[in-house]
Amino acid sequence: MTASPSASDAGYVLYGTRGSGSAIVEIGLRSCGQPYRTVHASSWEDGSAQDALRALNPLMQIPTLHTPDGDVLTESGAILMHLGLRFPAGGLLGDSDRRRDQILRGLVYIAANCYSCISVIDYPERYSTRDGKDDREAIVAGTKARLHRHWEIFADMFPAQPWLSGARPGALDAMAVVVSKWSGSRQHLEAKRPEFFALLQRIEALPDVAEVCAAHWPPKTA
Repeated sequence: MTASPSASDAGYVLYGTRGSGSAIVEIGLRSCGQPYRTVHASSWEDGSAQDALRALNPLMQIPTLHTPDGDVLTESGAILMHLGLRFPAGGLLGDSDRRRDQILRGLVYIAANCYSCISVIDYPERYSTRDGKDDREAIVAGTKARLHRHWEIFADMFPAQPWLSGARPGALDAMAVVVSKWSGSRQHLEAKRPEFFALLQRIEALPDVAEVCAAHWPPKTA
């Protein structure tokens, strides 16, 4: 990952890696017009800035954001809330109190019900006292089924108006478009919730979102 062209020492510093939730925060920072630079860091990449990440976030979860004020922010949804409240002109939290309330509801829903499943799918051994292959595969299969059902419910509860965040794309769009990329969710939604799948494609085609996603998930070459 490379620094944003507009990054400066006075801006935000984002700790993360390719193909991770740090893409959500990059979209949010761009939406708010905030300078930032990225630091390549993750718990699973030994060559990354693990010590620096651990010093800021003992859980070593990414994204972790160091603010210009010197504060540390974690949790993608909370970071988007911070950006939306600090920079209201960016429109991350909608254009009314009622819209903001639904965006906050949606961000917490995705974090609690969808994003949380990814850790279980990636590391099933952490969620069982048994270490057999069959046990791990059963945990993964059950969690994927639950993840996909959570996305179906989300699609039914949060119709586009015309975006998830209301009149313009915002925080909920950023969260949904990235988290839905994992564990077969897009394929499932294409089959079960085609209108919502089409919305996710429309969000991902937005210039800033497309640029961030292309950097995190480069197109495969022949």
